Amino acid sequence: MKTSAAGSVRVRGNDYRVIEPLAGDFTPELKVSVVIPAYGRQDALDLVLAGLARQTYPAELTEVIVVDNGSTPPLRLPAVRPEDTRLIVCAEPGRAAARNAGLAQATGDVIHWLDSDVVLTPGAIEAHMRWHHAAPYLVVTGYIRFTDAELPAELPADLDEHFEPAEPHAWIVDLVERTDGLTDNPQRPFSLHIGGATSVNARLVEAAGPMDDELILGQDTELGYRLSQAGAVFVPEPAARAYHLGPTMRMRDKQPIDRVSHAFVADRIPSYRWLRGHSGRQWKVPYVTVVVDGTAGYDAVRDTVDALLAGTVPDISVLLLGPWNSLERDRRAPLKDPDLELVLVHGHYRHEGRVRLYPTESVDPAVPFVLRLPTGWIPGEDSLARLLDLARDEGLGLVNVLLHESSQGVVAARLERTSAFARAHLVAAPEEDLDDVVDAVSGVSWVEGETYGFTTEAAPLLGRRGSYRARVEAQAEAARLAKEAERLRAQVAKWKEEAGRWRKSAVELRREVGTLRRQLAAASRAQQSLRAAVSTTMKRALRRRLRG
Repeated sequence: MKTSAAGSVRVRGNDYRVIEPLAGDFTPELKVSVVIPAYGRQDALDLVLAGLARQTYPAELTEVIVVDNGSTPPLRLPAVRPEDTRLIVCAEPGRAAARNAGLAQATGDVIHWLDSDVVLTPGAIEAHMRWHHAAPYLVVTGYIRFTDAELPAELPADLDEHFEPAEPHAWIVDLVERTDGLTDNPQRPFSLHIGGATSVNARLVEAAGPMDDELILGQDTELGYRLSQAGAVFVPEPAARAYHLGPTMRMRDKQPIDRVSHAFVADRIPSYRWLRGHSGRQWKVPYVTVVVDGTAGYDAVRDTVDALLAGTVPDISVLLLGPWNSLERDRRAPLKDPDLELVLVHGHYRHEGRVRLYPTESVDPAVPFVLRLPTGWIPGEDSLARLLDLARDEGLGLVNVLLHESSQGVVAARLERTSAFARAHLVAAPEEDLDDVVDAVSGVSWVEGETYGFTTEAAPLLGRRGSYRARVEAQAEAARLAKEAERLRAQVAKWKEEAGRWRKSAVELRREVGTLRRQLAAASRAQQSLRAAVSTTMKRALRRRLRG
């Protein structure tokens, strides 16, 4: 392959805007392999291949591999097709198996997945390849529109005129719009990887591996996740346009399809945290792998590992490194065994499902985070959770935890984001310090171990039973408090009712007082009138007497 990533533009997170796709006239150098899994629908395949024959990207740099996945009658290659097109047969059913069969035959620098019912507009592949010439670690997805137009006997000269009106791929459009073109969502840009119209640098596919043919559905997303773990940058390209001939299965039955897909991808995509709500489950791909030296003594190893297993992040695996395969237990005098400490560690953890005993480091590249923790250092219950929150919130590729500093040097733990280190490996120049490259593509931070709850003093662990008891006690206390709160609410309501009655009585009393005041005023006015009348009468009687 012609591509080499060393010295390439360093994309931070998924902000591909620092890359400029080649514009104007350019001399293409990279070969693209278009892989088309197909099952039946010869009429649609004929149109798809005719669309590929019209591509503006050089034919000599394009190969097309059609994979017949057990069609009856068998598929054939039509007369109108790209020059370098071949048809192979994959007897194993399933689109993932068919794609893997095509991938095994591909020789291009870029793999372009294409469904057998997706017709590309003439400039689509060129739009993809302009990006791939600019950087060798990209995953580019075009924009698909879904048409209900009747399939023509042959591909029309003007695709838009024939296939419009058509519906956009609403899910992709929404994802791109709400994440500022995928640039502000470094956690899940891999969701853009769809098999209908996505191109991938072949080096990334080689690093990530082929499609998982054990999955019933969700293979595209799962591979997208592994590509992101391999360091990929995901790019939406609206100029790479295509028409899907009819609706997809997901558009017809989204809810049942999601139900089936989620049942399987939960085991394989740790980033889908909402699918892992069960605190006691173990998963095929854990969220964090913690690497611990198992040769540092049984007590120190147990203090560290037990604290990890008892923490608030249950979705972990612990990788204990040591010469486990070389142990020979002395059953006659076990206390004199020179490897007694290793024997104790091995015996204590060999049946613990979340602990693996390996002679050398072997971390699944699909695991999002790796914590390297010196033996004897004990994390607090929330230490790992807080470090993960820091890494996620700030998009960091590395969090260094300063545990101890002396004249002999620094003791530190490291929380590494796998995808950031994979990206750094892709773009690092020879002899360049990898942590510096991680800082450029994702960010690096130092924190104090004491601040995050790390210590060398082992404390009693609650354990699951203790945690259950504590939870039961907390629930009982919550129920008691809820009951007390209900009692208080009832008392307050009673007081409010009584206050209401008092307010009503006070209003009525004020009304009665007002009435009495008005009556008293009227009586006073009548009394004054009577006095006046009496006075007038007396005055008249007196005047009559005086005149008489």
